[in-house]
Amino acid sequence: MSTTQSERLRGLLEPLVAAKDLDLEEIDVSRAGRRGVLRVVVDSDEGVELDTCAELSRAISEKLDASDVMGEDEYVLEVSSPGADRPLSEHRHYVRATGRLAKLTLHEDGELIARILGVDDEGLDLEVPGVKGRKPTARRVTFAEIAKARVELEFNRKDKKEEEA
Repeated sequence: MSTTQSERLRGLLEPLVAAKDLDLEEIDVSRAGRRGVLRVVVDSDEGVELDTCAELSRAISEKLDASDVMGEDEYVLEVSSPGADRPLSEHRHYVRATGRLAKLTLHEDGELIARILGVDDEGLDLEVPGVKGRKPTARRVTFAEIAKARVELEFNRKDKKEEEA
């Protein structure tokens, strides 16, 4: 996708996404056979409902039909939330992952799997699970130390609502 098209799409779509109180996480244009595919990924602190994606998809479709930003070729529009395994790259991603288990690849210390307990402007407060019956330990990691991060899927994780009850 050309920078010009990317900038034009972002300028066109950001107001529509913001009107739904969502963050525009990603715009991707690719080819699938003869058709183009426009993927729009949105998120919020509360998550994204399927109905919200459908409403936003209709609004985006109308806006794109009224513009020439996608050109004359046929394209498929996909509007979705990021999914559970998306990378954590923005401050807001870490905030939204508070309480979740994350796999962090550090620039100097290898990999670390820990629960995110808190996030501030400089980094993360983590709880590293204990090994072989040992108690968990606290650890502080700055954003500068993190090369990559991703939420780990937990199938037996207690939901926040269960913990509050």
